[in-house]
Order: sequence, then C-alpha cells, then structure tokens
Amino acid sequence: MIKEWTPEELVAVEKRIVELFRQKKIRSMFHLSSGNESQLIEIFRDVKPEDWCLSTHRSHYHALLKGMSPEKLISEVVRGKSMHLYDRELKFFTSSIVGGVLPIAVGVALSIKLKGDRERVWVFVGDMCSRMGVFHECVQYAQGYDLPIFFVIEDNGMCINSNTKDVWGRNDAHKIVDYVYTRKYPHSGTGDWISFQNEDDKTIR
Repeated sequence: MIKEWTPEELVAVEKRIVELFRQKKIRSMFHLSSGNESQLIEIFRDVKPEDWCLSTHRSHYHALLKGMSPEKLISEVVRGKSMHLYDRELKFFTSSIVGGVLPIAVGVALSIKLKGDRERVWVFVGDMCSRMGVFHECVQYAQGYDLPIFFVIEDNGMCINSNTKDVWGRNDAHKIVDYVYTRKYPHSGTGDWISFQNEDDKTIR
C-alpha cells in the first residue's frame, strides 16, 4: 500500500534537499516543487500501486507519492539523479527532456492494452509542454486507441521564468478558422487507375 502523505510532509522533504544544497552536498541541477502538494495528493489517491507513473524534471513529489522513500529520493538527488529518477518495482520513470516521457507513456499504455492487463499510466507534464505538438499527438493517439492513460498538466503559469501565455500565445491572440468539406482526390495523386502491360501483354491494373 502506498503511503498517504500530508502537504507538510512533502514540504519537509524538499526543505531537506534545500539544506543539503546550501551545505554544498548537492552539486548538480535539480528542480523543487511547492504550492501543489494538496492537488498532487488528491490525484495520487487514484493512482494504484500497479499503475505506471512517468514524470518530468520536477519529479520529487511524484516519486514520494508513488512510494519512493524520502531516504532513497534524497540519496538519488545527492548523486545527481534528480531529473533521472527510476524505480522498476514502483513503475516510476522520469526524463529531463521536456515532453520526452509522453511517447514513452503512450507506448507503455499501448503495451498494457495489447496484453490485456489492468494497469494504467499516469504521465505528468508542465503547462508549457502541453502547448507542444508532441503532447497533442500523444493525446490524439491515446484517445483514438482508447488507451489506459491519464495526462496530468501541472500549470504554474511559467515557461522557465517567463509567463507561459506571453511565450506561447494567449487564447485570444489569434483566430482559428475551421471549415468542413468532402474531398474528391485521395491524400496523394489523382486517384486514377493506371494500366501497365507485362511481357505477355496481359494488362495489370
């Protein structure tokens, strides 16, 4: 059974990481979380032990809520693995590449469906990543094949240190014109049959 965390306990773990950094015991880059403890605790109430969880460069809370011990998490962060956390038994995987886990998560979900298993996949992305093409392609593919996957967007309104809407455009920043029509020609070419003749002068179509 996965431990039930409180917001205060999650914050305490991040504070320990902050202190280790200030003591110069962490030499590599890491990304801290704050302000989203209650939301994540609520989401992870639906995440079962057998489910897969794929996270981002900001992965500490996800790892803890999926079942990783604070001791192991902090040890990995000290070793420079903050953005590369992985635990096969917990079915937990991260990537520092923005959007990098999305196709992997969809692949895991497809494998689960093909094998007829009952696991599910939870993949976390930031609001900036949710504006990328890979996000929309993965969502469309998952919907089209009815895959057992949940896409969780963690929206802090920031693209690194810039306002996400200022960087990627606001909803009212442009007009989208959508119309429906029936095509005459196929995707490529004219759609006409071309006749060829073989050596025996037999028509091949």
